[in-house]
Amino acid sequence: MLSRRAFSGLAAGASALAAAAGGGWPVRTAFAAASPGLRDYGKAPEFAGIDKWLNSPPLTLKALAGQVVLVDFWTYSCINCIRTLPHVVRWHEKYKDQGFAVVGVHSPEFAYEKLTRNVQDAIERFHIRYPVAQDNSFATWKAYDNEYWPAFYLVDSKGQVMRQHFGEGEYAEMEAAIEALLARKAAT
Repeated sequence: MLSRRAFSGLAAGASALAAAAGGGWPVRTAFAAASPGLRDYGKAPEFAGIDKWLNSPPLTLKALAGQVVLVDFWTYSCINCIRTLPHVVRWHEKYKDQGFAVVGVHSPEFAYEKLTRNVQDAIERFHIRYPVAQDNSFATWKAYDNEYWPAFYLVDSKGQVMRQHFGEGEYAEMEAAIEALLARKAAT
């Protein structure tokens, strides 16, 4: 992750290079260079067809406007999902007071994963304190055109998906993207 000083130097150097070449360089390009993996994937779909909300009353992305939101598609018996949960739980705890929200979208792979009691037990077992939407009919999954467990969609404060990641890994890059979007939100 770049420090503010390093970022300022990068942006200044990029602007000077662009000016020397006879053109300008948009701030968004310098921002994207300092935040790997950020790009505009378009408007985030709304949560749809949710069977039950756990750890929260029903939510909408519209109600979460102004926050940076991580939408995490997972299912509780998927080993890859289980391995990502400590990172997601940590991000929630670390950034929740800075305008960051996590919404877990539990989309079951197997019939037994549709049972609310089983999902509640998993939420307790994995120490999940953020909202979890039980998407048994895969309506939100389909709205995102998702195909994977786990899948992450990072939504900026204006409702645009700015980063996607499928599977395990890239934890440092995702956290850098969260921090960059929170910094951008604070600057506006």
